[in-house]
Amino acid sequence: MFGLDMTMIAFILLAGGSAGAVAYALMFNNIASEKKVDRRLETVKKAQTDQSAIKASRDRVAEVAKRRKSIQDSLKELDDRQKKRDSKVRKPPLKMQLKQAGMEITPERFHVVSGISGVVLTLIAFIVGVPLLVLPGILIVGVLGLPRWFVAFKRRSRVKAFLNEFPNALDVIVRAVKSGLPINDGIRLIANESQEPVRTEFRRIVEAQQMGISTPEACLRMGETMPCPEANFFGIVIQIQAQAGGNLSEALANLSRVLRNRKKMKAKVQALSMEAKASAMIIGALPFVVAFLVYLTSPTYITPLFTTSAGHLILGFSGLWMTIGILVMRNMINFEV
Repeated sequence: MFGLDMTMIAFILLAGGSAGAVAYALMFNNIASEKKVDRRLETVKKAQTDQSAIKASRDRVAEVAKRRKSIQDSLKELDDRQKKRDSKVRKPPLKMQLKQAGMEITPERFHVVSGISGVVLTLIAFIVGVPLLVLPGILIVGVLGLPRWFVAFKRRSRVKAFLNEFPNALDVIVRAVKSGLPINDGIRLIANESQEPVRTEFRRIVEAQQMGISTPEACLRMGETMPCPEANFFGIVIQIQAQAGGNLSEALANLSRVLRNRKKMKAKVQALSMEAKASAMIIGALPFVVAFLVYLTSPTYITPLFTTSAGHLILGFSGLWMTIGILVMRNMINFEV
């Protein structure tokens, strides 16, 4: 009985193992195919993830390249505009020179004043007793030289006053932008509260905006009425920020710092060149001082220079050579920063 039971158990085990083996043999292909499908799904998912990462990377590179190209195009356009403005700045018309000098006068009236200046200067020279041959030269100097020199002097003085106040105006705009105000409000604030001539220049920007001109274009026009690189820097910064984006307050703060450093460098260069300028002034004044001392001690010795034609010729050549020497020394001791 016990042997029979063991035989039945063994038979059952063998039958079950055989059935399992047959089932495994029949299902092996399905299991293998499912594993292959799982591996393929994993491969496809991984490939999709890699493609997404590659696409995202390509999109970032394309965005950076697009922004870089936009900045390059903006800089190229600004450079072309700047070249056109520079050609006008180097040789501006008389109307623009008067505006840059801050003089509220028309070119026609300026020509009338120049003619009156030449006539008055010639009459004064004639009354003093200047030779008649020299009077035409004095007339030309009075009509063309002296009035235009005065306009150039006013331009330089106005630019100097503008550069002294301009960094402070930029700091005010930076604080306004950081506090949440738009740049237009900062410009209006400078146009109302700042000192001259910064107030007038920013008021022109506000007036241009009221006429429908965009803020970047109005800021770029500042270089036409204020002939200095710093005004052009401001317009270029506003133009680039409008086209390419970025932190405007940080850009203007950097510009203010650059302008202050330029001012310090100019002061340092001027201080270093003062010795050379003093030497040039002494050398230029020495002939006149010597001539005056000789006239005091021996008037008969130096009088022929002023009373004879040969003396006039010598004085003319001496004045020419002195002028050339002064101009050469001026170019040697003047530095552009």
